[in-house]
Amino acid sequence: MAKPSSTAILCAVVTAVLLVLLISTPSNTPSRLHHHHHRRLKLRHPSSASAGGDKKHDSVPFDPVISEIELRREDREWERRHYSFPSSDHAPAAEAQPEWEDFIDAEDYINDEDRFNVTNRIVLLFPKIDVEIVDGFVDVEELTEWNVKQAERETLHRTDRDLEVQDKNHDGFVSFKEYEPPGWAKDSDDRSRDMGWWKEDHFNSSDLDGDGLLNRTEFNDFLHPADSKNPKLKQWLCKEEIRERDSDRDGKLNFKEFFHGLFDLIRNYDEESNNSSHQSDNAVDAPAKQLFAKLDQNGDGYLSEEELEPIIGNLHPSEHYYAKQQADYMILQADEDKDGRLSLHEMIEHPYVFYSAIFSDEDDFDYHDEFR
Repeated sequence: MAKPSSTAILCAVVTAVLLVLLISTPSNTPSRLHHHHHRRLKLRHPSSASAGGDKKHDSVPFDPVISEIELRREDREWERRHYSFPSSDHAPAAEAQPEWEDFIDAEDYINDEDRFNVTNRIVLLFPKIDVEIVDGFVDVEELTEWNVKQAERETLHRTDRDLEVQDKNHDGFVSFKEYEPPGWAKDSDDRSRDMGWWKEDHFNSSDLDGDGLLNRTEFNDFLHPADSKNPKLKQWLCKEEIRERDSDRDGKLNFKEFFHGLFDLIRNYDEESNNSSHQSDNAVDAPAKQLFAKLDQNGDGYLSEEELEPIIGNLHPSEHYYAKQQADYMILQADEDKDGRLSLHEMIEHPYVFYSAIFSDEDDFDYHDEFR
């Protein structure tokens, strides 16, 4: 019998090795989650929002568990900023603060299906969202309400942190004397210091019961006037808009001041105007004049504080506005049968839509392909 060639022996060895590898690979191979680093979910870095700031609005995490992780990480950074001590001083309180590194494995947690399985999470959350009309579907109103509740929870958490810093005598209230303006407001070279977010009229407008102190609810309104139901704060926002745009200082806005200051913030561009860098004056002036005339109730050619109230929500969008945008996007992306609502199956099949709020916006924008 002829001996096998060296080439045949080599092929047999390679084949045997491949078979061993295939057999030793578990049948329940972990998902792409564990094999593609560029597809890993990544928590956002802590935000540095301040009262009256122009910070870009971020989507609130859909899942309360994710929100809790992000807030814990944010708390660590907040503690470092507000409770830092010189290295030469011995500060027992500082020793009690957990190190930032205690939470660096958060991404590992949410990328481990044994600890955080998105399918299981959606199954658990679905009945908590489907509450307005319990019909086995989530509509835009239910999803918007869910998003608003998550946003309110985060907002109050941050308000409590700020209240802890501003409440110097620890009586549970903040006086105007106690309140320190945000760092950006102290910059003498920053024109925004004149906006008045920290001034006494803002404080007094937030003081609903007029006792000279802000309780937790009033302080939250002070920091987030756009979401307040306090009518005095709505009036204050209108007053601030006029003061900022009123170039001739007559206490009201003429058309020119309205056009160059406010109209650009509130008009809705269609797709064509978004793609066009040049428009005729008439194309821009016409809708501006129409809106101005509609707001000018007494027809005197000027806009007062009261006449600005109908559009103040456009100038200072509430959390509900952003929550609705987020809900619309989620339904648009996950609604397979285009019936305007989401079934549990559709949400399970498109989890990346709901968990995209936790993707870092500083790295790879392809992170949102995580669960496709």
